[in-house]
Amino acid sequence: MSETVEIEYTEPRWSGAAREPAQAVKLEFDRRLRIAAVIPALNEAANIGDAVREVLAVQELLAEFDAVIQVVVVDNGSTDATAETAAVAGAMVVSEPVRGYGRACWAGVLAAGGAEVIALLDGDRSDVPRELPRLLRPLLANEADLVIGSRTLGDHEAGSLLPQQVFGNWVAAKLLRVLFGVTVTDIGPFRVIRRQTLLTLGMREMTYGWSVEMIARAARQGLHVREVPVSYRKRAAGISKVSGNIRASAMAGVRITGAILRSRIGR
Repeated sequence: MSETVEIEYTEPRWSGAAREPAQAVKLEFDRRLRIAAVIPALNEAANIGDAVREVLAVQELLAEFDAVIQVVVVDNGSTDATAETAAVAGAMVVSEPVRGYGRACWAGVLAAGGAEVIALLDGDRSDVPRELPRLLRPLLANEADLVIGSRTLGDHEAGSLLPQQVFGNWVAAKLLRVLFGVTVTDIGPFRVIRRQTLLTLGMREMTYGWSVEMIARAARQGLHVREVPVSYRKRAAGISKVSGNIRASAMAGVRITGAILRSRIGR
């Protein structure tokens, strides 16, 4: 909602010995809730344009929150036209040449300085941006501090979650419940959190353990973590850097487990 405020001021102009009378001007302030959708991207030129446009199209659904959305794409050292394609589609593009999923996410969060709420999602078009209101409702009603989109509770296309992803999510969920007392079914990338809350979590994991570390640190601080069911699609084009590679999946699993354990001991 834009609010017009009248401010009376005197211009520093002189006419002879007398100063001109004060004049009233109108300044407009946008009071709407500002949401930044942060999308880390590495060589996603084939997907990122449509991903950005899908997120921007959610604007029409945000009237119930009196909110406006901005897309921040973090180019994480791409060698293709990811950055250019994202910019043409309407995103603010941030460059983070040092690769790392968490590092890219963090760069986007820092760049979104005017936002009150951060939404995180991937750039391969697996997430469904039109379901963003499902995640926002409990957050903005102060019923949760971190809301995660659960692909397990929702509907996912056949083949969108590979066996190594399902197993890795199961292990991570078990560790989170045992070590932090938080019950989740998924550690998916689609989530929302207030920016100020995220800045105070003390995030340190700069690779694939970012998502699970966020849950662990939130639980450690006594914050309310909540899941909502979301849909999940197979990536629109290309091969996943993690789930599409057994070795990368194994390394991601090590990172995820390490992030949980480090969070447990406060490191």
